[in-house]
Amino acid sequence: MTYHQILILTILGATVLMFLWGRWRHDMVAVGALLACVLGGLIVPSDAFTGFANPAVISVLCVLILSRGLQLSGAVDVLVRLTLPKKGGPTLSLAALVGLGAVLSGFMNNVGAMALLMPVAIQLAGRLKLPPGRVLMPLAFGTILGGMTTLIGTPPNLIVSGFRAQSGAGSFGMFDFTPVGLAVAAAGVAFVAVAWRLVPARKQQGAGDFETGAYRTEVRVLPDSKAAGMTMNDLEMALDEADALVFGVVRHDRHLTAPQAGRLVLAGDILIIEADVATLGTVLSGLGLELEEAVKPDPALMEKERVVEGAGKSVVKNDVKIDAEADDKEAKEAKTPPSDEIELMELAVLPMSTIAGLSARDMRLRMRYGLNLLAVSREGTRSKARLSSLTIQPGDLLLMQGSSEALAEFSADSGCVPLAERELHMPNSKKAVMASAIMALSVGAAALGLLPAAISFALGVLATMVLRTVPLRAVYDAIDWPVVVLLGALIPVAGAMETTGTADLIARFLLDSVAQGNAVIGLVLILVVTMCLSDLMNNAATAAVMCPIAIGTASALGVHVDPFLMAVAIGASCAFLTPIGHQNNTLILGPGGFRFADYWRLGLPLELLVIAVSVPMLLWVWPL
Repeated sequence: MTYHQILILTILGATVLMFLWGRWRHDMVAVGALLACVLGGLIVPSDAFTGFANPAVISVLCVLILSRGLQLSGAVDVLVRLTLPKKGGPTLSLAALVGLGAVLSGFMNNVGAMALLMPVAIQLAGRLKLPPGRVLMPLAFGTILGGMTTLIGTPPNLIVSGFRAQSGAGSFGMFDFTPVGLAVAAAGVAFVAVAWRLVPARKQQGAGDFETGAYRTEVRVLPDSKAAGMTMNDLEMALDEADALVFGVVRHDRHLTAPQAGRLVLAGDILIIEADVATLGTVLSGLGLELEEAVKPDPALMEKERVVEGAGKSVVKNDVKIDAEADDKEAKEAKTPPSDEIELMELAVLPMSTIAGLSARDMRLRMRYGLNLLAVSREGTRSKARLSSLTIQPGDLLLMQGSSEALAEFSADSGCVPLAERELHMPNSKKAVMASAIMALSVGAAALGLLPAAISFALGVLATMVLRTVPLRAVYDAIDWPVVVLLGALIPVAGAMETTGTADLIARFLLDSVAQGNAVIGLVLILVVTMCLSDLMNNAATAAVMCPIAIGTASALGVHVDPFLMAVAIGASCAFLTPIGHQNNTLILGPGGFRFADYWRLGLPLELLVIAVSVPMLLWVWPL
């Protein structure tokens, strides 16, 4: 072994150990490995950051943004309503949910697909009277499996394709992964839908967020709403599926606190409902309702309020001076922030908050701050007052909508404590169609070879920004920057393994000591080693480390490189034994109440099934 080979193996070994230790983030470790290679003379300084220009990195970045457009526009919500059965036993319901997660993961980031379907899974667990973990773990595994079916389904596939291009064989196509990946995913989805009883029944420890209880809010029935024309009884049954409750109707400024079951819901009615913030968007999209307080203020109505309250007068209430004349001036000078700068913030009303005892109308939230009070969460009591006239009490949680500056100003003035920025997905059918069309065109252009994948997806991102299917302020938030840095840093490190001959050295060692020159055994060995590493470290990092070894192994055996690269893609996407191997496994750790050692009970037989299905398929679809 040469000095450079010993050095790269030392750096790589230390990197893997740091990944396993988990003390520092993966992107920090990857950057450290890159800089160590530069300082050790393995990588020329001018080439240190060329990995960030790699098409695989650009593709990953763009796919995350396009996936966000599908999520925010409500396109996936429509698909959920159309595909998931409203009734049925655990096996049928889980098969539908996990199958949907796998399909979504094939065309959007699998972490995004998991995040979208987690609230649906928790609701389904409640309906089936199952511990949340017994639904969440099959869903997590299904979304991981679905990612291996297309080029864009998961970052390892893009990395594998990039290494194939660097080897001179060209990139993999959009659906080159589909024959093997689909067979493995179908077998895996069927297995977890039946074997969910292997998941330990744990109590939920928390969903990664604090519990806020049900929010009380007001929604308007639009003319084209599904709710228009329904009876109150039918409406309550529809809301019950999302754990929401209607307890009042406002019609023509008349408050009906106990509407009769047979009363018809009319367009223009304002429904007073209670719902969890996580399901509020589902409630609105399913019935075509709109948050009453989110409607753009009518200038005539604001003028009417100003006249009624008395222009030019000052009112002092709870030590808060409400100066109508100053408000008048501020309202005229204020500019409505662009819609993509609007945020949702949850604030807690402390005992010493100056707004305790006031209502939204008293505070003139719209005129003074440009804010909307969308909903209030209150334990114990249920007021009959309208949201705008509801007296705020200490301990209330307020869901406020407005610009970040206005929210910060209101928080400082009122003495309320911001708890968290919330995401309330308000489905928009027009944007859902646009987001779906952008994704379909981007995938189609790449699949048909009209454009390179990175260029096709970059054009899709540009269209997404122009059409605002993702708010401009949220575009960069949609990117998982640690993953991008990880990929950009490790690609040159993987290149150093090849240029120093280390990849060939490792490949020959594996072949001589284990495979003994047998190509099939070598293929199985690459698959199993990749799976083991993926269970313990980031799957993108695993793919970047194993691709040079796979290429070297195929070269040493004198066989085609494609089945070995495909084995890396399959193995890197199969992390089912630990909560740290894949982000989807980590996402369910708290909500499912799981322990570190709970994953292998369902994950181990699933990994054995993956090996049993993938090896014959690899040999058939990608012959040696």
